[in-house]
Amino acid sequence: MNLAQRVWSSGWLLLAVAMLFWAGNSVVGRAVNADIPPIALAFWRWAAAAVLIAPFAWPHLRRDWETLKRHRLMLAVLALLGMAGFNALLYTALHTTTAVNTVLLQSATPPLIFLCTFVLYREKPNLWQVLGLAVALAGVAAIVSYGEPWRLLALQLNAGDALMLIAVAGYAVYSALLRRTPPLHPLSFLAATCFLSVLVLAPVYAAEALSGAVMPVDGQSLATLAYVAVCPSIISYLCFNRGVELMGANRAGQFMNLTPLFGALLAVVFLHEALRPYHGVGLLLIAGGIVLSSRR
Repeated sequence: MNLAQRVWSSGWLLLAVAMLFWAGNSVVGRAVNADIPPIALAFWRWAAAAVLIAPFAWPHLRRDWETLKRHRLMLAVLALLGMAGFNALLYTALHTTTAVNTVLLQSATPPLIFLCTFVLYREKPNLWQVLGLAVALAGVAAIVSYGEPWRLLALQLNAGDALMLIAVAGYAVYSALLRRTPPLHPLSFLAATCFLSVLVLAPVYAAEALSGAVMPVDGQSLATLAYVAVCPSIISYLCFNRGVELMGANRAGQFMNLTPLFGALLAVVFLHEALRPYHGVGLLLIAGGIVLSSRR
């Protein structure tokens, strides 16, 4: 087995990479929210991703065409919940809520995935998964509260928080529904859902543009688009979808708790924020929670 095959067979590594780039997506979205309209960023993100992946996916799309047509409704639902809808809501939420609130609400994804898999498949989490979830959430709380858990009591929810909660709930459903993904090549699946995401967002993007909110064409916008189209779109979704295939939705969902940790580390590197002891505590708790939840 060569290196590429080993990486593609490692659910842990694939899911960690996905969470790293998704943490970067939130940091970038927050940094440019005053300059780039949220729906425009989501629309051009998936349009650029579709164009970039098309040459690689084309042979597989031709072979999988009949399957794609038969399952177009399921693919549209997945594109709406996990790609177009989630990111449009995330970018919009970042205009009206704080980074701490956003990170905290994303940490609700693993328990919501447990709920979705139970409702859809009557799949109950085992004791290790519940224990791991509790330990990992404690690590998340340590990070987002800056090591002072009583700060969580002072958090105030606003319109942006409500949007983020809807996005998180939709992503939990997306994660659970991945089990029903038709038998497609990973590039076929990603290319089809990228294209469907563009179709879903097109009317909303047109309405936003007609209101006067237009994305500027400058160096910052193009650099932002390049990052969000490649890393958190193509790479992260390939890694996450494969990770769910290898580990199941419940176990893969636990890795969502890495996002706030990676977000804090990225802030240290790119925003020159200080690394504090609570980051280390959070890291140990999150890693411990993931190890516990992965026990069978």
